[in-house]
Amino acid sequence: MSDVAPPAQSGARRTRAARQRTSPRAARQRGLVLLALLLALMLMSIALAGALDVWSLERRREQEKQLLFVGDQYRQAIARYYRVGRVYPASVDDLLNDARFPVPMHHLRQAYPDPVTGKTDWLFLQQGDRFYGVYSSSEAQTIKRAGFPLRYVEFENEETYGGWRFVYLAPGLRSTPTSAATSAPGGPARIITQQNGAGRFPSGRVR
Repeated sequence: MSDVAPPAQSGARRTRAARQRTSPRAARQRGLVLLALLLALMLMSIALAGALDVWSLERRREQEKQLLFVGDQYRQAIARYYRVGRVYPASVDDLLNDARFPVPMHHLRQAYPDPVTGKTDWLFLQQGDRFYGVYSSSEAQTIKRAGFPLRYVEFENEETYGGWRFVYLAPGLRSTPTSAATSAPGGPARIITQQNGAGRFPSGRVR
């Protein structure tokens, strides 16, 4: 018998030998490709996290701008209500539809929600059963610490949104108390804070 292998078998041997010779190189190439993919994924994750942080910061800044605007709308509405009747409103409904006169007046365009919480869960500064100011129920840390309008320059010292209090002080009320306290009629206003339950704002009267 001849020792010469058939051509098909000889070709198969050469193919296997070639694969064995190139296998380490191919493995290294595959490893480099996987490493490059992992690095790309890591860089994409870092970039995405940074983008989310920037977006969150810009969103908070926009919420602060809206809080300053909306809070001032309430303050102006309280001031207008007081000036035409020399009494503070007893509910937000009073600001929306002041029925003390033959032709109702509308001091507030709408019952704005708190831009920070997204809810109508304002807290109120009260004198008796009427209120002279509103503020956010959020205790989140503020970002803005400077550049406030002159009327709200004291906000620079506040660390949470709950410290941004939008107040109209009638003549004779030169300052607001800083802690809850009862007082005799004609004395300093007292602060009573209450978070309205669902469905009670703006129709529910503050207490």
